[in-house]
Amino acid sequence: MATPKEWIQGARPRTLPNAIAPVIVGVGAVRELGDVVWWKAALALVVAVAFIIGVNFANDYSDGVRGTDDDRVGPMRLVGSGAASPSAVKRAAFACFAVGAVCGLVLAITTAWWLVAVGAICIAGAWFYTGGNKPYGYIGLGEIAVFVFFGLVAVLGTQFVVGGSVDGTGLLCAVAVGSISSAVLVVNNLRDIPSDTESGKITLAVRLGDKRTRIFFAALLVVPLIVSIALAPVTPWALLGLLAAPLVWVALKPVRGGALGPGLIPSLGATGQAMLAWAVLTAVGLFI
Repeated sequence: MATPKEWIQGARPRTLPNAIAPVIVGVGAVRELGDVVWWKAALALVVAVAFIIGVNFANDYSDGVRGTDDDRVGPMRLVGSGAASPSAVKRAAFACFAVGAVCGLVLAITTAWWLVAVGAICIAGAWFYTGGNKPYGYIGLGEIAVFVFFGLVAVLGTQFVVGGSVDGTGLLCAVAVGSISSAVLVVNNLRDIPSDTESGKITLAVRLGDKRTRIFFAALLVVPLIVSIALAPVTPWALLGLLAAPLVWVALKPVRGGALGPGLIPSLGATGQAMLAWAVLTAVGLFI
């Protein structure tokens, strides 16, 4: 049986900024709309965290049973390493989805019933990323899904349930978070190009190749900084987001330097830190 430490590693805590950042900046974007309903913000955070841990376990399970993780470079996987049985990891994934679904249902009941459909689509998207007979993550659509679910849906969904509506500020923030969140997946897939190619997992990085993937990663990292400037007419304090630029540079440095394999792992953590820093700084700026 897997140890608690191995389960934590399998949950991939470095990806948590992908869930936390959109909720933070989504709450910040409520500034122009009225008062924040804080208990809804807390529930939205639980939904986001539960879903991202669920999708991480689901990916662990699906990639593990397919053999994609048999020769893995990155952090350990529960199924691929043999630390946990596929059935146990699958149950963990659906337990996380259930927690997110229950909290999401509360938000839907108190906000708008059509959010139930949005939640169902999110769960389906999480499972079929690497699950099912034709996982879309294996044909290069993973980055699009991350941009939609952890950018547009997460930020605008938070703004809607917490503030009652969405606006242009929320949309700009959603584009920024979606871009840098996608960058996390891009650098992850850049690291795994050799093993993914061998296993038949045709990610966007495999399609683009090493050089163009590095350029794409850099372009995605710049988007939040551009959005900070674009938000300046709303409030000059939105320029606080530019203070995340040093972390963006730290995340970019190994990729620009041509790092391969394990040498790219620091970029994963640094990209998540840059995303979280940008979200916090921007939210503070919007509130001020």
